[in-house]
Amino acid sequence: MIAIIDYGMGNVRSVRDAMDSLGEDVVITARRDEIASADRLILPGVGAFGDAIANLDARGLKPILSDEVLVKRKPFLGICLGLQLLAESSSEHGLHRGLGWIDGTVVRFDAGSQLKIPHMGWNDVRKASGHPLLDGLTDVQLCFYFVHSYHLVSPRPDHVVATCDYGIRFPAMVARDNIAATQFHPEKSQDSGVRLLKNFARWQPSNSARQAVA
Repeated sequence: MIAIIDYGMGNVRSVRDAMDSLGEDVVITARRDEIASADRLILPGVGAFGDAIANLDARGLKPILSDEVLVKRKPFLGICLGLQLLAESSSEHGLHRGLGWIDGTVVRFDAGSQLKIPHMGWNDVRKASGHPLLDGLTDVQLCFYFVHSYHLVSPRPDHVVATCDYGIRFPAMVARDNIAATQFHPEKSQDSGVRLLKNFARWQPSNSARQAVA
């Protein structure tokens, strides 16, 4: 079973619908028992970083997720805001501490650029390294749907699986051990997104790659 974490920050149903279309057993939940019984977890999200962290705290989800992902090492996928929450901090509407599972901080796109903010629509993604969630996707198929005004700045190149260019080059997908996350929305990205979600549903991180996160 796949648990989609419900913490009041949008798009859980679109993710559920995408997984349902693949024939996966899915539950939308914030309950400890359902999260504990799931085989893998998805943390989607749309909205402000500070509100999201506050909601995770209010629902008591931070220690639950840490136990299931960092200790039990269940396969985990963050989507959009769900990627940003993995960072150490965000400067969105003040300074906020993130989960700290991925090194780096979240900052706004440069408002002085000629590009519209938010970054919204389809954009090409470039692989920085191989990852099982991108298996079967050619360079031509690496086009995904984005909606965001903030992006991750990561000091750890080994965490960056794929990048995207929008005025600057930013991480479009990050991963370490049993944790993966996308800045784009696979559930809105047609065939390429379906393939990524299908890969996640089958992903079995190797023992060597499933070390506890420091």
